[in-house]
Amino acid sequence: MTADNKDRYRSLTAAAVLLVAAIAATVSFIHIESLAVRYGQPWLAAWLLPVSIDGTVAVSSMAMLRAARLSMSAPWLARGMLLLAVAATLACNIAYGLPHGWPGALLSGWPAVAFVGSAEVAISMSRKRPPRDRTPDTQPDTKRTPTPGKKRPGGRTPKPDTDRVVRDALAADPDITTGQLATMTGLSDRTVRRVKSRLNGAST
Repeated sequence: MTADNKDRYRSLTAAAVLLVAAIAATVSFIHIESLAVRYGQPWLAAWLLPVSIDGTVAVSSMAMLRAARLSMSAPWLARGMLLLAVAATLACNIAYGLPHGWPGALLSGWPAVAFVGSAEVAISMSRKRPPRDRTPDTQPDTKRTPTPGKKRPGGRTPKPDTDRVVRDALAADPDITTGQLATMTGLSDRTVRRVKSRLNGAST
């Protein structure tokens, strides 16, 4: 699959996820707003309640999405608020259809499931970025042999061509993170950051 086909596939998938999320969020909004009116909430509160509930799902999902893109663990507050918002929107949607029996409750609860599932799909798409195609000439050489006779303080033998390994990896994938680069090259995060800083200084 070529790079153009991959980009087109990702764009179509993202568009489908956004469409499903928009439809599910709209239906969920109608359910929660109608339920709030049924239980005596004024019209402004009834209109704002679904925004606060489904908005919390969106905000928490975006926080987790950003953490995933930065290769960081999701904040505990985002996870907790997401769980609470999911429980609230699911309960409200089910309660809206409950007067029509369990079939109505299950049908009314589906938009909440679709909305939350779409948000998780978007996060997973960002977290699991496929590796880019590399030719043998641009594949970083991760097999390095120690140079005899030269040792770092503490008795560790330095790894030659570190700059070249990092430079080749960055040329093959400019968006690669420090953690991913360290894992791929076998270097420590500190070493990768030092080499990247040195390379950036040499290029300016």
